[in-house]
This record gives sequence, C-alpha cells and structure tokens, in this order.
Amino acid sequence: MLHLSLSSSVLLAATCSYFLVCFSDVSSERVITCVDIQRLSCDSGVISVQNAVYGRTDRQTCSEGRPQQQLLNTACSLQGTFDLLRTRCDGKRVCELNTNDVRTSDPCFGTFKYLETNYTCFPAIHLNICENSEANLHCEDGQVIFVYGADYGRRDRTTCSYRRPESNLQNVLCSSPTKKVAESCNGKSSCRVRAVNSVFGDPCFGIIKYLEVSYTCQYPV
Repeated sequence: MLHLSLSSSVLLAATCSYFLVCFSDVSSERVITCVDIQRLSCDSGVISVQNAVYGRTDRQTCSEGRPQQQLLNTACSLQGTFDLLRTRCDGKRVCELNTNDVRTSDPCFGTFKYLETNYTCFPAIHLNICENSEANLHCEDGQVIFVYGADYGRRDRTTCSYRRPESNLQNVLCSSPTKKVAESCNGKSSCRVRAVNSVFGDPCFGIIKYLEVSYTCQYPV
C-alpha cells in the first residue's frame, strides 16, 4: 500500500452550515492514496469531506517509478468521486475505502491516477445504536438536531457484539448509508430513533447490525 498522509491540522477561521452555527478550530486534513486503501480519520469529531479527486492534477504526485508518459495528463478527473466519498465517509470518525471502489471507469487511459481527499473534522455527538434498540437524539433548549451522517450495518467485529456468536459478526463490509435519520430528526429538539430492519432494510442477512449516527446541536435560523 502506498499512502501519503498530508494532514496539517490547519485551523480554519470559521466554518458555517446552512443552520445558524459556526465552528472555529476545525482541523483540515489532506490524504493522497496512490494505490490500495485510503483511510480518513478524526481524533475528535467526525469527517466532513470537502473535496475528492480521482485522477491526476499534477506531474509530481505519486510519480515515483512511473514513466513520464503516464504523468503528462494533469487534467484528469473522474466524475462522481466527491459524491461517493461524501456518501461513504461523512459523519464517521474513521472511514476506509479501496481505490477500486472509486475506479468505476477510466477517466484518462494510460495515465497513472491517485485518490486525493480533503476533509475536515467537525465536532459532533456520535452514537452506535444496536439492532432492535433505540436511542433519543436530544438538544438543549433553543437548539435543534442536525444529522451529519448515518449508516446501518456493521463495520467491525466489536460494536454491539456482547454475547453474540462469531457467525453473526463476520461481515464487516456491511454498511448502508441512510438519509432516514436526517429526514426524521433534522430541525427537532429531540428525536427517538429505533435501529430495526423494518426501517432501514437488511443490508446483510444473518449479521447483527447497528445504526451509527453523528449529529450536532445548532441554533436554527
């Protein structure tokens, strides 16, 4: 795996959403992956992808050992990469994906490509709700819920694993992003959420799942 992490923890002056809220001291991260697995992570808060490019925008990045003819096209970018990264990673503390997941087509045949992602780490409340359990998303008086992201499935073998047989925990590539939590809870001061297949579907039959939710409390406009 050839992976370049160019995380600089640059502090942004302020980042504002379309709710009336601004975050100061938000770290900005940049990760470049030449081949194999890209890993985004936040020590605190959750991921918010700001930009993502699969292709080539200069002749230096991921150029070691590559013939010059594979580096000449610097206007190479695969459409849909940004949307894919946002869907897969927004609202998570850690997000890993293979460059093969991004490579849905070849935007520039004969050019060596890489995946470059810029993201920030926003402060957020992070919950794991085990299957057939429920949780209450709650904000203090005057504030309302804004959901960064939610996934239903399983991404590791430890979360919600107590007294569960190993056979129910094996599939850790079972994660289905859902907008239903945001649709139900955004703009409310509190919201009860139940992690059940009847609401979110069953992305992996026979596997014990959980609902992963990241949200913040904001002052509405």
